[in-house]
Amino acid sequence: MFDLKWIRENPEALDRSLQRRSEDPVSDKVLELDTARRAAQTRLQEMQERRNAASKLIGATMKDGRSEDAETLKSEVAGLKDEMEAVEAQEREASQVLNELLSGLPNVLDDDVPDGNDESDNRELHAVGTPPVFDFEPKPHFELGEALGLMDFETAGEIAGSRLSF
Repeated sequence: MFDLKWIRENPEALDRSLQRRSEDPVSDKVLELDTARRAAQTRLQEMQERRNAASKLIGATMKDGRSEDAETLKSEVAGLKDEMEAVEAQEREASQVLNELLSGLPNVLDDDVPDGNDESDNRELHAVGTPPVFDFEPKPHFELGEALGLMDFETAGEIAGSRLSF
């Protein structure tokens, strides 16, 4: 998962890395969602402070015998409660969308990584040894395993589905 502070400070680095992977830039969308989430959190805190202050005043006004003022404050607290639920829903939605977006992003590429669409664009930095040359067609490991009785794909497929062997 990405650090939002880093994205706020380096949106162009994120987009540049995505473009090197032939993907669309997303920093604007990430920052927009982050701003909406943070604004909702700030608004929610302000409403909680006002609700707490009004709740304290209710007790004081009732003690002073000003029941009309207390009822006004009670209705304000009730209205704040409903508004807070709506703002909490906005914050949750923005957080969920933001987390889904961030979790789907690939890591930022190091500057030494070559640009490319897939592994075929990689460059070989060094090789150790010489690849062997056979006078026959080598078999894949799964064919050898089945031929030697070391792997059982049929039974595994019946039990757990594909891509498993016993």
